Amino acid sequence: IKALQDEPNIESKVCVTAQHREMLDQVLEFFDIQPDYDLNIMKPNQNLFELTSRILLSLQKVLEKFHPDLVLVHGDTTSTFVGALASFYHQIQVAHVEAGLRTYNKYAPFPEEINRQLTGKLADFHFAPTQSAFNNLVKEGIDPDKIIVTGNTVIDSLQMALEKLKSYTDKEIEFLQSKLDFSKKIILVTGHRRENFGDGFIEICESLAEIAMEHPEVEIVYPVHLNPNVRKPVYELLGEIENIHLIEPLNYPAFVWLMEKSFFILTDSGGIQEEAPGIGKPVLVMRETTERPEAVEAGTILLVGTDKEKIIGYSKELLKESELYRQMKKAHNPYGDGKASLRIKDFIQSLK
Repeated sequence: IKALQDEPNIESKVCVTAQHREMLDQVLEFFDIQPDYDLNIMKPNQNLFELTSRILLSLQKVLEKFHPDLVLVHGDTTSTFVGALASFYHQIQVAHVEAGLRTYNKYAPFPEEINRQLTGKLADFHFAPTQSAFNNLVKEGIDPDKIIVTGNTVIDSLQMALEKLKSYTDKEIEFLQSKLDFSKKIILVTGHRRENFGDGFIEICESLAEIAMEHPEVEIVYPVHLNPNVRKPVYELLGEIENIHLIEPLNYPAFVWLMEKSFFILTDSGGIQEEAPGIGKPVLVMRETTERPEAVEAGTILLVGTDKEKIIGYSKELLKESELYRQMKKAHNPYGDGKASLRIKDFIQSLK
C-alpha cells in the first residue's frame, strides 16, 4: 500500500473487509493507512458461509464503482479468496501477494490452504515470497513468466514497525513493561488455529503448565485469542499458574515490541514463522505441517505439533541456551530483505 501510494503513475485505492475488525483498526492507525472502502463485515459468531457471501456481495459494489485494472489480494484469508473470485466475476486481473504457500493438506491449515489454492487458480500474476513458493506454482501449471519472487511484505512491514518503535509507545507497551520482569527469559505464546481446537489446545496448555512449573525463573506470556474455543481451555488449565501471564490480544506495535523482547516463541501462527527469524528469535511451531518449509530448511523454526513431549523437550533445550538455540538464533531468514513491496510496484509499472 505504501509503495503504491508513493508512485504518482499508479492510482491505488484500499479496500478492507474488516474480517478481523479489532486487529485491523490498530494496524491501520499504526501505519497511517486510510481505507477508501471499509466493508465492515465483522459480526459475532459468523460462520464461513456467512463470511464468504457477505464479502462477495459487498465487493461487487466496490468493483462496480471503482473499475480497477488490477486487484491485489494478499495472503490466505477468506477475504483473499473472495476478493479474487469477485474480481474474476468482473473479468478484472488479479495479482496474489504471498502466493504459492502450500501444505497440500486441505484441512491444515483450515480454511487457509484451500483459500490460497483457489486464489492461485484465479490469479493472473503471482508474487511468490520464496523460490520454494515459485516451485509450487510451477508444479501446479502456472506460467513461470507470471510468477515473480519478491520476498514477503511481512518483512517490509516488520522493518517499518521496528524503526517506528524506536520513538513510539502506547498503553499496551506500557502495560507489558509494568506486568513482566524482563530480567527473566520471556517465552511468547500465540495459538488460535482451528485445527488445534479441542484436544490440540489441551495438549498445548498442559505442555505450557509443565514448562512453567519446572522453570519458575521463566515468564510465559500468552495473548489469548478471542475465540471461545481457545479461551476456555487456556483459562481453565493455565489461569492459576503464577508465572504464566494470560493477557488480552495485543495490538501490532505492542506485539512486535514483545516479540523483540522474547527469548523464544511458541506459536501456531503463519506470519510469526517469518517475522520472528527476522529479529533472531527461535520459533517452535505447534502445527503438524507448515506452508513455510523454507524456515524449517533454514533452521529458523522447528515443527513440534501439539505433541507434549516435543513442545516440552525442545522448550527445555532452548532455555538451556544450547547449540540448538544459538543455531536457530543466527540462522538466515529466508523471507526476504524488506524490499518486496518495491519489487511488486516495479512489476505493476511494467504492465503498462
